[in-house]
Amino acid sequence: MKEEVISVTPDTLGNKIAEMKKNGYRFVTMSCVELDSDTVDILYHFDKNLELAHFRLTIPKNEAAPSISPVYFAAFLVENEIQDQFGIRFDGLAIDYNRTLYLEEEVQRAPYCRITVSNVEGSEGD
Repeated sequence: MKEEVISVTPDTLGNKIAEMKKNGYRFVTMSCVELDSDTVDILYHFDKNLELAHFRLTIPKNEAAPSISPVYFAAFLVENEIQDQFGIRFDGLAIDYNRTLYLEEEVQRAPYCRITVSNVEGSEGD
């Protein structure tokens, strides 16, 4: 199985996504990772004949990411989920639940909880 990760920018994402569709890649899903208090990585996952390809878009939390739902319609669900959980906006979203896919309208804060794991020297069980 072959895998690759390609870094993209908001300006290059649209062309890369269109190229994947043209080349017969199947959209698998997207994931989002909080890098710090201001930045997230949005990861786009694709498959073709057991060949996996991933795009990484690093974007400030206060900027909207371009939606890929005009090319891969099914992406509207996970993009809405990322809006709900991380507060990241998507420009051009095919169906926009406006942060109410999972959340009630009165919820003001994205519920994503950042968990930090640290290694403690000399802890029991070493």
